[in-house]
Amino acid sequence: MIEITPQKIKKSQVTVPGSKSYTHRILIAAALSDGTCTIQNCLKSEDTLLTIGALKQMGIRMDEHNDKIVIHGTNGVLKPCDDPVYLGNSGTSMRLLTGVAALGQGTYLLTGTERMLERPIQDLLDGLNQIGVSARSVKNNGCPPVEIKGQKIKAKHVSLKCNISSQYLSSLLLIAPYTENGLEITVSQGPVSKPYVDMTVDIMERLGIKLTRDGYKSFQIPGNQTYQSGSYTVEPDCSQAGYFWAAAAITGSEVKVKGITGDSHQGDVRFTQVLESMGCRIFYENDGITVSGGKLSAIEIDMSDMPDLVPTLAVVAAFAKGTTIIKNVAHLKAKESDRLSAVANELVKLGIEVRQTDTGLIINGRPPKAEAGGREAAKIEIETYNDHRIAMSFAVAGLVVPGILIRDEKCVEKSFPEFWNVFQGLYT
Repeated sequence: MIEITPQKIKKSQVTVPGSKSYTHRILIAAALSDGTCTIQNCLKSEDTLLTIGALKQMGIRMDEHNDKIVIHGTNGVLKPCDDPVYLGNSGTSMRLLTGVAALGQGTYLLTGTERMLERPIQDLLDGLNQIGVSARSVKNNGCPPVEIKGQKIKAKHVSLKCNISSQYLSSLLLIAPYTENGLEITVSQGPVSKPYVDMTVDIMERLGIKLTRDGYKSFQIPGNQTYQSGSYTVEPDCSQAGYFWAAAAITGSEVKVKGITGDSHQGDVRFTQVLESMGCRIFYENDGITVSGGKLSAIEIDMSDMPDLVPTLAVVAAFAKGTTIIKNVAHLKAKESDRLSAVANELVKLGIEVRQTDTGLIINGRPPKAEAGGREAAKIEIETYNDHRIAMSFAVAGLVVPGILIRDEKCVEKSFPEFWNVFQGLYT
């Protein structure tokens, strides 16, 4: 447990690690590539290390250095796995590698934590079955563990539901170049979190894959293609940047996150626009994006394309005048925790009036000074639900609200192992 002490943070510049979403995708593409790939600024966190370990288990050789990873691609040839592939509670690893396993040899069993075994994946399994891959939920409940039988994929057409997760689509996109006849993917529902699909396509095209698309409705990827080896750099993570931009917003200070530009393919870069609509000033510079806090006002917003930033926005909304309505994020119930319930439960502990709807949150904010009044002696224990984003979001609230204690603070290692050191740098 760690206590956050309210402090006036200084004008700061921070550096966040490489994008978790980009790291997962480029690790997989490089592993399937036609030679040696050097990846700079690759995030090394609990989740990405699970993907690395799984790829090694499938026969991919990697040389890990402090500032880079060298991956020796195998042209899409994967070794059998006699032992189960353990993926913890990394939903990205589970969903993307379920597709990758279909390219392998023999039967692969992918499993994880107790929470992972409650997270849905049936729509992806149905998609794989449509293209002739034997893929099933071992317990027949639509959740992991999953059993995948690797084989040559010849079938071409698939209709895919993506209203729960866009990662089902990303999983099929990543393996499509290695099918014999290519894939034509029609999205029948969704997708949610559309920018994550753009990130997948971006990685594919950067590594030499040709494809065509009709928005998010359909994708055509020719077969018998190969990811091209080379040197690639992972850009900083906009989801992680959001915590520091939020810190500026609620404290009235100024924080620049270095290395991020407004033209990033990461949808979460648009969180700066959300903060601007609430009253912050935004400065887009060549070396990063700066947020300067101001008087915050409530907003009504569809966050379906930025779901990872909903806990962060909810904390900011707690300090904004008026009622903030966050819509169209029902899929957050199937994340590392039920994030809608988790956020609502913990905001109540701060004295914030919040209502959970079927698809979002309604938050009645109050000025920060009102939050701090009378709480100097009280301790407020924030339950993190073993969810890194709950821990980091409510740490931001601790910059204003006295007595906040973050339980299980090490859960941030899932995506941002150095978070507490970087966070402390805001006021030291």
